[in-house]
Amino acid sequence: MYFFISQLSISDILVITNIVPNMLHILLNNGGTITFANCVTQWYFICASETFECFLFKVMSYDRYVAICNPLHYTSVMTISFSSKLSAMCWLLGIFVSFIVTVTPSELNFCGPNTIDHLFCDLVPLLELSCSDPFIVHLEVYIMGTPIVIIPTTIIVVSYTNIVTTVLRIPSTTGRQKAFSTCSSHLIVVSMYYWTMFSVYILPTKVLTLSMSKILSLLYTVFTPFINPIIYSLRNKDIKKAVQETFYKHIINVN
Repeated sequence: MYFFISQLSISDILVITNIVPNMLHILLNNGGTITFANCVTQWYFICASETFECFLFKVMSYDRYVAICNPLHYTSVMTISFSSKLSAMCWLLGIFVSFIVTVTPSELNFCGPNTIDHLFCDLVPLLELSCSDPFIVHLEVYIMGTPIVIIPTTIIVVSYTNIVTTVLRIPSTTGRQKAFSTCSSHLIVVSMYYWTMFSVYILPTKVLTLSMSKILSLLYTVFTPFINPIIYSLRNKDIKKAVQETFYKHIINVN
């Protein structure tokens, strides 16, 4: 689990460094400029990171399923080698999907307004500036995005259904609480992440106002990466113990 959390951290850092510096520049200067090449590049890395996280959350749910439903086989199933292969597969899928959904929009004609009313180069506001018919891009996003969302979601739901069934069979209350605590952090992050992603990319654009779209985009690109370390840290007894020990040592040294 710690290995997968480290991969999630790498993806979050990639998203934050890709979006936040330029976004802060835009907010501080009431606007900013970006070249078309840099805009497409920014969208590519956003898409790669978000697609990777969709598949990684699926892998993490399977990891929790094995840990709780088959604890005696956990070390033999979720080996470092197998975990590394799963992580590498998630990265490759993210890179491949993002390449496809970046090349097609970059070939559209942009001959009209060149002002993006957004905080970063997201796909939807970028397509609104195109003079070409973006139908093929929307079709491509739905064809590729549907399995990317549905398949991991299905696996996550099935995994947690089995987890809940297994936990409820544990006779002691302490045992049930301990089992739930090992996967509650992941479930919180997944729920928040998929809800915002679904709202931005799956719901029709007419349903969301421009301001709401910006807020939801910030939730999964900035807020979620920011809150991930806090959620996983606060739910982990080892990390809380290490922080407490460090805090107590600091107090003793000051006194």
